[in-house]
Amino acid sequence: MAVTLRQLQVFIAVVRERTLTAAAASLHLTKPAVSVALSELEKQCGKTLFDRHRNRLHLNDQGRRLLPLADELLMRSDAIDRLFEDDVPGGQLRVGASYTIGHQLLPALLQAFRTDTGHRDQRVTIANSTAICQALEAFELDVGMIEGRIVDDRFDVLPWCHDHMRVVAAPGHPLARRQRVELAELADHDWLLREPGSGTREQFMRFIAPGLPQWRLGMEINSAEAIINAAAVGLGLTCVSALEVQHALSDGRLVEIPVNLEMTREFSLVLHRDKYRSPLIECFVAFCLAHPHEAPF
Repeated sequence: MAVTLRQLQVFIAVVRERTLTAAAASLHLTKPAVSVALSELEKQCGKTLFDRHRNRLHLNDQGRRLLPLADELLMRSDAIDRLFEDDVPGGQLRVGASYTIGHQLLPALLQAFRTDTGHRDQRVTIANSTAICQALEAFELDVGMIEGRIVDDRFDVLPWCHDHMRVVAAPGHPLARRQRVELAELADHDWLLREPGSGTREQFMRFIAPGLPQWRLGMEINSAEAIINAAAVGLGLTCVSALEVQHALSDGRLVEIPVNLEMTREFSLVLHRDKYRSPLIECFVAFCLAHPHEAPF
């Protein structure tokens, strides 16, 4: 079977883009050229690799078997091309981060990584924890950095560092300026929460919701900054990362509600177990583990 690198490039592009038209655009090829390359690959494999439904291609079980091998071969081919260029780790690093990490920690971390290694080619995706894991599953990312908990045999999860959650509200909120607030007192107030699938929403459901006889969703917003602004103008209580809210607390737009509840969460690096870990990926993971966010970058 004479499978070519071009066929594998087309295969990977179709996996990521899910249509021939989008895959062709990403590879700067014509749609017929992509269609021919994919057909030839399936013919040589003796298997269909995608299920076709309404002009979209969905990876099937045979395609999922091929995906990690195709990804590895292309990464190794790229490494060969760059082998003798210099001592800087080669290739593009695709990092996915959940919102708190992506907004508050990743920029400084990447700056430090660039200074330390000289590597400059990074692509960053910021989404909620669930979406990051879905992208890892599709081999669209090399490394994920999430704030939610995950138990899945497909992934290796490496604890990285810790964060703390804070219950906050506008200074004029009825619970503000109290010396102590019991958990049950939080029940009869509107809550401003992130969307399901986010690590921050998970922390609310884990630490606070079980202790409330009832709670009201005042508003669901998929942005921590927007939630902080909404809380600051008095739209409700919220539970957010200490990293995200530190500036709003320091400038007095929000105050912390003193609930006797320890809410610590763990940030983790996540990698797909079947994905080839290039020297660049290994280098970045080692760098992250040596530089938790408590340390100055």
